[in-house]
Amino acid sequence: MVTVLQERAEQRVLDCGPARKIRVAGRTLTVTPVFDTYWRFAAARQKVYEARLAGGAGPFTDDPILQRHRFTNCFRAADRVSQDLIGGVIYRGEQAWEEVFFRTLLFKIFNKTSTWRLLNGALGEVRWNAYDYRTYDRVLSQAFSAGQRLYSAAYIVPPPQLGEERKHQNHLRLLEMMMTADAPQRVLSAPTLEGAYRVLLGFPAIGPFLAYQFVIDLNYAAEMPFSEMDFVVPGPGARDGIRKCFGSAADGIEAEVIRYMADTQDEHFARLGLSFAGLRGRPLQLIDCQNLFCEVDKYARVAHPDIAGISGRSRIKQTYRQQADAMPAWFPPKWQLNGPPGH
Repeated sequence: MVTVLQERAEQRVLDCGPARKIRVAGRTLTVTPVFDTYWRFAAARQKVYEARLAGGAGPFTDDPILQRHRFTNCFRAADRVSQDLIGGVIYRGEQAWEEVFFRTLLFKIFNKTSTWRLLNGALGEVRWNAYDYRTYDRVLSQAFSAGQRLYSAAYIVPPPQLGEERKHQNHLRLLEMMMTADAPQRVLSAPTLEGAYRVLLGFPAIGPFLAYQFVIDLNYAAEMPFSEMDFVVPGPGARDGIRKCFGSAADGIEAEVIRYMADTQDEHFARLGLSFAGLRGRPLQLIDCQNLFCEVDKYARVAHPDIAGISGRSRIKQTYRQQADAMPAWFPPKWQLNGPPGH
């Protein structure tokens, strides 16, 4: 039995137009219908974000897939956890770089605002210069024993093997190791974003995906001087989305494909007649285009079920639930996107 959702998804496939070819990193790539869906999804998802900021009861879109399923924002910094990190962690509290680094990595290891609030509520203020492993472990272990989830399910943060019994204990030891190995200054002194990434990559259990996510988070801070257009590391979800857009011909050049998307975004939004003003005028950056491939991979499971990725996943796990609380929208001041106070 064909559902209304499937009929609309099939129509989106038909509407994508004839196959086209693009050149990336010396290769000729034939685009699939998912390529145009990438741009249509970005425009539609950004409209949802803007409508939520403007207020109102919703629904904020007539797209049945967006109505039914949960997707992150087009701009990584606009997502709720990133907003909590930027406004409530990085730019709140002692602004000495060592303290900013410590707070940022502690928050991101768990990637869960409730865990951050738990620590702050119990400790008064999270500070490296007052850090004590036993105190932090006691707070987290008590919450864990009471059944509280300490980690976000957004992505897997593997525990290092540093001699402790529990995951959070080993992560505390990892953070201690980073601080005592002068990671904050080494990251800050790196000549490039990639160089800062490689500092993080050198620590136990921090693989390429996590190291890139962490360096992007640290780069929100005022002290970090790098552009988000400097460097990108494709994650597993992005590789799935790229495969769906271009087939296996893009294998091995995913970073170059992401850069192509960022560099040509205006051309493709215009070609498809889509309105996309960016984030208060800020265009999609490499990290945003990388994330969009992850989200389009999920979207295409319903919109283009016949086009395979790498993982073989066929369902979108998370359903959309409208949140009643207001959506924050405050960004690193160095981006110059924040209006006057009260705006």
